[in-house]
Parts: sequence; structure tokens; C-alpha cells
Amino acid sequence: MPAPQLSLKARALRFLSLREHSRLELARKLAKYAEEGDDVDALLDLLEQNNWLSQDRFSESLIHRRASRYGNSRIVAELQSHGVHGDALQELKSHLADTELARAHEIWQRKFGAVANDPQERNKQIRFLLQRGFSQRVVQKVIKGAELDE
Repeated sequence: MPAPQLSLKARALRFLSLREHSRLELARKLAKYAEEGDDVDALLDLLEQNNWLSQDRFSESLIHRRASRYGNSRIVAELQSHGVHGDALQELKSHLADTELARAHEIWQRKFGAVANDPQERNKQIRFLLQRGFSQRVVQKVIKGAELDE
């Protein structure tokens, strides 16, 4: 016997029970299952009114998942791709900027652990951190072996 067809609201709640979603991301996922007469925007509004869908919680969740591996520019780009803009994004950027040097140093320490002795190794370390989304200023401080107190 086939499983009963889930309603759009049930699908939305199932997605949200697994992890936080942005409004844009959840709308895209639900659009696949929407039938004629289903109003995805009205459902998303209802979910936000009941505080089941929250852009703030989604942003915090994404930052928590990504901060230990990536730099500010990569995290901010991902937030923007999920529809986080305006004042909320500026506030998140400033919070991330406060911890960027410490996060970069921790990632560098786990991957390399020592200051490079030759230019080839130094370039490898720089490329690694830049690809992770850290700013050049922070990368230069970390590569030179600067302590976090400075």
C-alpha cells in the first residue's frame, strides 16, 4: 500500500524539523510539490507567524555550521545566496569580523601548524586560507605567525 501524499504544510514542517531553512530555500523546496491552488507564500507567512520559520535562527545556524571551517567572505556570500540582506546581514558581518583572526589561526594551526620556511609552502598556506574565504589582512597576520594577542 503506497504511503499517503503529504500536504504542503506537512512537507514544510518535515523540512524544518531536520534543520533550519531560509525562506527562499524552503520556498524553492516546496515549489516542487505545490499543486494548482496551493499558495506557498501564504504557507511561508503562516510558518513565520508561528515562529516555525525564522531568518535569524537560520542565519545563526548557518554561521555555527560554517564558522569553524570558513572565513567571513564565504559565509556572507552563502547568507546572501539564501536571501539574507540588509541590517541583519550587516550585524552578522560585524559579529563575524570580531572572530575572524582567531578562526583563521585555528584553521591554519590544524592544517599546517608551523610558519612556512620557503616561498612555495608560504604560497600554499596563503592560497588555502584565501580559498576558505578569509581576508588578505587576516591571512597575512596568520601566515607571519602573529600571535592572537596582537
